Amino acid sequence: MKSHPATPTLAQRIAAHAGACLLRALFATWRLRIQDPSGFLSHPPNSPVVFSFWHNRILAVTAAFLRSYPAGRNGVLVLTSASRDGMWLGELVGRLGMGAVRGSSSRRGATAMRELMEKVAAGHDIAITPDGPRGPRYNLGAGLVYLAQKAAIPVIPIHVRFGRRLRLRTWDEFSIPLPFSQIEVTLDAPRHIPPTANETAFEVERINLESVLRGGVD
Repeated sequence: MKSHPATPTLAQRIAAHAGACLLRALFATWRLRIQDPSGFLSHPPNSPVVFSFWHNRILAVTAAFLRSYPAGRNGVLVLTSASRDGMWLGELVGRLGMGAVRGSSSRRGATAMRELMEKVAAGHDIAITPDGPRGPRYNLGAGLVYLAQKAAIPVIPIHVRFGRRLRLRTWDEFSIPLPFSQIEVTLDAPRHIPPTANETAFEVERINLESVLRGGVD
């Protein structure tokens, strides 16, 4: 049976709008320092990229996007799950200037991958939290590597270092930086993932990318 992503009610849309307004107010208080070894911000490429960062760093990366994403690009689409949680995230990011593709490895995975490929072909950048939507924390799923290979686009790992923050008791220890705290967001050098001939070679590429992302964890 074909699965469909959860859809929001009017009340949920209103709640998401209010949540986005609160987040923008919180973001405005943060002392954000953005490092760009990737060159993406200073010299944006002509083709799409896929941004990758851990699930618990979504808020900090979103704030950095709002402040520094280059004008003139086709926009960022975030891969969210097809579940109710993913619906809320999709509604929120939509009110923060980004789009969403609904799906995960467990629900609508193949459909979501086709949609991502279509969006890349249309010139959109993609953002993926490779340990989402349910973990394990800091474990990189295969979907990111598969997308980068099939679409032939580079992966830009994003690292976040926090000052003062609140860690929730969730599977990913979701981080909420406190008001007026200092945050450093680094766009790492692009990683080009070559095609692989077999599962062993694919796993090597997956582990290598996972190691890069884990290197930015504090």
